[in-house]
Amino acid sequence: MKTLYRQFIVATLFILAISILIGFTLANVFYLTVTKEQNIEKNIGIAEEIVTTLNMVPHADNNFDRYLEAVADLGYQIAVVDVDGHKRFFGDAFDDAALPEEAERVLTDGEVYTGVDNFSSRIFMIGHFTNKLHNTVGVPFTYNDAPYGLFIRPDTKLIATDIHSVLIGFVGAIGVVSILGMIWMARQLTRPIVQLTEATKYIARENYSYPLQIRRNDEIGQLSESFNLMQTQLQHNDLARKSFISNVSHDFQSPLMNIQGYADLLKSPDLSDSDRMTYTSIIDQEAKRLSSLTRQLLLLTSLDQGAYPMKHTTVQLDEQLKRVVQKYRWRLEEEDINISYNLPPTSIQGDVELLENVWENLLTNAIKYNKPGGSIEISLKSTDAGVDVAFKDSGIGIAQEAIEQLFERFYRVDSSRKTDGTGLGLSIVQQIVTLHHGTINVESIVGKGSEFTLHFPHTVSKR
Repeated sequence: MKTLYRQFIVATLFILAISILIGFTLANVFYLTVTKEQNIEKNIGIAEEIVTTLNMVPHADNNFDRYLEAVADLGYQIAVVDVDGHKRFFGDAFDDAALPEEAERVLTDGEVYTGVDNFSSRIFMIGHFTNKLHNTVGVPFTYNDAPYGLFIRPDTKLIATDIHSVLIGFVGAIGVVSILGMIWMARQLTRPIVQLTEATKYIARENYSYPLQIRRNDEIGQLSESFNLMQTQLQHNDLARKSFISNVSHDFQSPLMNIQGYADLLKSPDLSDSDRMTYTSIIDQEAKRLSSLTRQLLLLTSLDQGAYPMKHTTVQLDEQLKRVVQKYRWRLEEEDINISYNLPPTSIQGDVELLENVWENLLTNAIKYNKPGGSIEISLKSTDAGVDVAFKDSGIGIAQEAIEQLFERFYRVDSSRKTDGTGLGLSIVQQIVTLHHGTINVESIVGKGSEFTLHFPHTVSKR
């Protein structure tokens, strides 16, 4: 497997190599098109100046040699060739002293020779600095009435001056520091990714407490923060899932055990009619409780998965609320609870069945947690911002810390009444309200009662 660290290093070195190649190519193009001609002209001018000076030197071999040796000491390699092909060298020796045919025209035709320009390797400028005699410029001259050819080139050993050494060292240092810096940067980039990879392995094993400590102010830091949030949410979801399974198992097991127990008692031949009716009634209540729990679980699952087929129609809220109150009138009278409502004609766009489920849950809760002789007030108000529906009761109230958990599944404010209800009603209410793009707010005072206020927009967009 190619690691990201290795890929980054290889890619960086490849880019560096390409950059060097492009830079070298551009430098070659610049040298071959501009600098080379300038150097040739400069070297020809120096050669002609040497020849002019030689003609002014007294004709004596020692004067001739001393002058050319003095010029060579200034940083030049010089070759003097006569018509017979004899060569005399001044300065450092050439690696190759062979003279090409083009150079012989300096003696035969009196032409100027530019060996740098005729060098076979025209692509790379390095070839124009080779220490060979044919890599020179040559001019003709006459000394003591004899024709000669003067061939000259700068000494390559003296071309690399102090400034060149400094520049070479500077470029080399930049290259080394760049490579080391890229290696360090690659490690800095890949280390948190390795940590993230290790953390995902822990999550795959359902371990959501991996300590991921990455503090960066860049995209990797943002990824780390998002990963930590995801890990926290997965841990919360895992706990919620386990709690959900535990609660569902308990809520199914309790009525099933009651049904089984009382069914066994009904088998007794000595059972009185009154006991038989009591046990049958209990079995009927537990069966209805199981049916209600199953129905609510199916509804909650459909709402969670977005699979519930919502039917958007115009819902006349005042009439629907009155029908729900009428449906539970018997329970109100049984619990001795007074109900009053202010329901002006109001309508919204929504799902009739889902909204009816909301009102039934809120009304039955207001009855369940009320006091004998208590009251319930239902109000309906339409504004430019939307529609507000309020259920206010004079019941036992809800503690402030319990309000935050009120809409969690299977949460019951009064644990002593755990057998009465499923703990799913308010969770379903919140889901339905959210599907209608509404909000729900709860205000409560322990011992004085609670008020649930729901807000809906006039028009609900379809999913």
